[in-house]
Amino acid sequence: MTSSNQQPIPAARPIIGEEEIEAAVRVLRSGRVVQGPEVAAFEEGFSELVDGRHCVAVNSGTSALHLLLLALGIGPGDEVIVPSFTFAATANVVRLVGADPVFADIDADTYCLSPAAVEAAITPRTAAIMPVHLYGHPAAMDQLMAIAAKHKLAVVEDACQAHAAALNGTPVGAFGAGGTFSFYPTKNMHSLEGGMVSTGDAEIARTLRLLRNQGMEQRYANEIVGVNMRLTDVAAAIGRVQLAKLGGWTDQRIANAAYLTKHITAPNVTTPVVAEGAHHIYHQYTIRFSGDRDAAMAKLTEAGVGNAVYYPTPVHQLKPFWEPDQKAGRNWDLPETARAAAEVISLPVHPSLSTEDLERIVVAVNDLGENL
Repeated sequence: MTSSNQQPIPAARPIIGEEEIEAAVRVLRSGRVVQGPEVAAFEEGFSELVDGRHCVAVNSGTSALHLLLLALGIGPGDEVIVPSFTFAATANVVRLVGADPVFADIDADTYCLSPAAVEAAITPRTAAIMPVHLYGHPAAMDQLMAIAAKHKLAVVEDACQAHAAALNGTPVGAFGAGGTFSFYPTKNMHSLEGGMVSTGDAEIARTLRLLRNQGMEQRYANEIVGVNMRLTDVAAAIGRVQLAKLGGWTDQRIANAAYLTKHITAPNVTTPVVAEGAHHIYHQYTIRFSGDRDAAMAKLTEAGVGNAVYYPTPVHQLKPFWEPDQKAGRNWDLPETARAAAEVISLPVHPSLSTEDLERIVVAVNDLGENL
């Protein structure tokens, strides 16, 4: 149990410091609060994370995915291959543009899309592959890009958990037709709420800018049908402050993860695996537990160690996707997805952890091996 003088260690801890507060106040006092100079500066700064690609800021990571699919012309009649072991937003946006998500299995070690499973899922209707860089680990982009090139498919990177992750030196968000990022408060950096699309195609970037702003570049000169998914300058100003700190925070997450991996020795726990050439930025530090997971999580909570399961129900089993697939006669065979959903537990890895916190996490996890 947690001793009376020990505070519980939260699974995640959004950071909002004086610099973020001062940036928000500065913008509020300026009177330029929506789609102004702070947004442009945020886009320019974020571009450095994605090999100088065009960046378009929007109001959420989900909006980033949604608008990118629209900009690529994906819609009714198309299929998009997605993982089921992810947050529902990945598949939601496919349905929102009128296309059908096709669920493929994951790699057992990285939890990202299995290239072999993707290849097997391709049909004449397939228009795109949407890998998710889950938990901050890059997907097997070299293999997925080769498959996409072979079949002439678009690649849409869901990098919403993977700011500054990379594979063989290439940052996520710089592989496919476009990449998407989230700035939700629990992400590795945030803007309270927000998102970003990266793309190497100037025309796609322009289409994205039109789509986010009611289809217009100049006021009342609407060129296409669009929506309002703009980012505020207040959010962008906060995002710029966070972006400047991202490198240090990422280094601390990696160091925290290394400590946990070195010291967790429980025989019924498997620590994260990092693929060769991958730069894992540990949005989550996710272990596998072979045993009674509910009991393990309860014991961790009793010890004051925050924990969570991302994600307990595969997306293809959620009602909005399961029911239409049943009517269409689709039955997905995703054994690695099912196993991961039954075994994973995410532990605190955020940069606010102290050495004492890390030691407490290790003791609590190793205790699972002795008592469960």
